[in-house]
Amino acid sequence: MKTLHRARHLARQLGPGLITGAADDDPSGLATYSQAGAQYGAGLLWTLALTTPLMIAIQMVSARIGWLTGQGLAANMRRILPTWLTIALVTLLVLANTLNIAADVAAMGEALQLIVGGPEHGHALLFGLLCTLLPLWLDYEAMVRVLKWLTLSLLAYVAVVLMLKVDWHAVMLETVRPPLLAGDGYWTMVVAVLGTTISPYLFFWQAAQEAESRQRAEAAGEGLQALSNEHSVRKHLRRIRLDTVIGMLFSNLIAFCVILATTITLHQHGVTDIQTTRQAAEALRPLAGEFTFLLFALGIIGTGMLAVPVLAASAAYAVADTLGWRSGMDHDFAEARGFFMVIAGATLLGTLIDFTPLDPIKALVWSAVANGVIAVPIMAAMMWLGSQRSLLGAHTLHARHRFLGWLATGVMAVAVVVMLIL
Repeated sequence: MKTLHRARHLARQLGPGLITGAADDDPSGLATYSQAGAQYGAGLLWTLALTTPLMIAIQMVSARIGWLTGQGLAANMRRILPTWLTIALVTLLVLANTLNIAADVAAMGEALQLIVGGPEHGHALLFGLLCTLLPLWLDYEAMVRVLKWLTLSLLAYVAVVLMLKVDWHAVMLETVRPPLLAGDGYWTMVVAVLGTTISPYLFFWQAAQEAESRQRAEAAGEGLQALSNEHSVRKHLRRIRLDTVIGMLFSNLIAFCVILATTITLHQHGVTDIQTTRQAAEALRPLAGEFTFLLFALGIIGTGMLAVPVLAASAAYAVADTLGWRSGMDHDFAEARGFFMVIAGATLLGTLIDFTPLDPIKALVWSAVANGVIAVPIMAAMMWLGSQRSLLGAHTLHARHRFLGWLATGVMAVAVVVMLIL
């Protein structure tokens, strides 16, 4: 009984961080990891060891800013950035998220077509409409419950690895030993993995969720003075740390399993030309068996259903904060019309892109470029915000947070330069 009680207590502690980490492994991210494993085998596993502490650090910064200020990231950015720059960054975020939604919805449609047949565009339209309606139908608590359950779909990739024969000694060596010599294509893929694991939409989503958490606590009768006392603040910051650490570890565990699974089933059998999750799933069928293929395909659908609402909502939070609109899943459509219209508009537009001549995979490339470009100034702004006592009081970033946060910002800046050069 004690074990069950502890598990339930832990589950209640998890929310924004876990969902953020799981949403990072969206179908387009799975495509990147599949491509990395197929082309370079286990030679890119070290990137996940590198990015894990950086992801934890930068997501904790966004979460702390959201909870301590009770406002989303864009609202706080307006305090230190020129209005035109905030609007430009948010516009690029919305564009990148919409293109990412297009790629994810297309991947879900293709995955369902592989399982049950039928028209892939018809399936994509079904998923697009479902992801549009879910945030309109469900309140915050219900939406969080749905998203938490959807995180379990990612365990399909853990199951895939457990079904394979793995030389764990060799895998661990590859995880901690980056190659000294590699070609341009290899380093381009390194940049792609970095850009996939550290994405701006995750910053806005987690900050907004923590801000809403504080607002709900205040509305429930916990006064501002009670929330601001030292014991309460430390309690919430411990929850944020636990939630974020588990979420980011879970995110990179799934990425690790996808790279490892495609290494064993595809790379080692000479299948190296993988561009999409559909190709990865189709290639798995003859090499790893029908059940492994089915798990992989179902995982694409599950993580897509998780990621698309997060992508659309993060764009909506950013727009609402920038323009001063009311926002939040606790409101109904009449109370936060602009917020919900951005969610619906981004999701529907992303879905409609799949019915145009624009290739969703090429759109994803442009999305990755946009994400990489805007990530650096957003991360720099977050680090500056995290050091302001006028905003965070006595709970500004510790030296460890500052070091890892600025290191993450520097790594992303180098990645963007390399991406543009290559």
